Amino acid sequence: MTRKLTRKTFRTLISGSVAVAALVGMTIAGTAQAADGGGIRNCVDITGKQANRVGCYEKVWSGDVEYRMTFSNVSFSGGTPQQLDPFYVIAPQRAEAQGYSPTFLHDHVSRAVPTGNGGTYSTKLQGYFVLCSGPGLISGSCVPLWTSPGGDALPFAKSVDGHDLTSTDAIEAAAAAGDLVLVNLGPNAVIVGSTSNIR
Repeated sequence: MTRKLTRKTFRTLISGSVAVAALVGMTIAGTAQAADGGGIRNCVDITGKQANRVGCYEKVWSGDVEYRMTFSNVSFSGGTPQQLDPFYVIAPQRAEAQGYSPTFLHDHVSRAVPTGNGGTYSTKLQGYFVLCSGPGLISGSCVPLWTSPGGDALPFAKSVDGHDLTSTDAIEAAAAAGDLVLVNLGPNAVIVGSTSNIR
């Protein structure tokens, strides 16, 4: 069954970037404060008053490998640089989603972990939703998971032409081919995270 993408859906998504930033905050929340006793916890396990108040990690795909990304804060309050690495939000690539809040199942993709500094780096990232385009849906090239981050359900991309979307190269090539739409979530979805080679 194919669902029609409407202008209202995209208008709601774009005009709701503040709400989306809050959602991103729920799923990848954290500040530089230390986590309680047992060490840093998965962001999806932090609820209630601790949400947005303790450092946390989530899993992220990078170069077709799953890593941990530690989040130091939800938003970047300094002068935003012109060039930001993307932080893509996609449909889950495996049975267990990397993020959920509580019904918005999703995974994350960031650029490959650099090897020149021991596999660890800190970066500022711009959030993007990765959605199947109209042509991608019609042709069947893009397989969606219709899910709602708040409001109307959107066609988050699960695969394109039978291939996983676990690298920025795969996502950007599919977008260039017209099978995906990359929706920039705006200045309220600039986050700070550090990816390590710990899996």
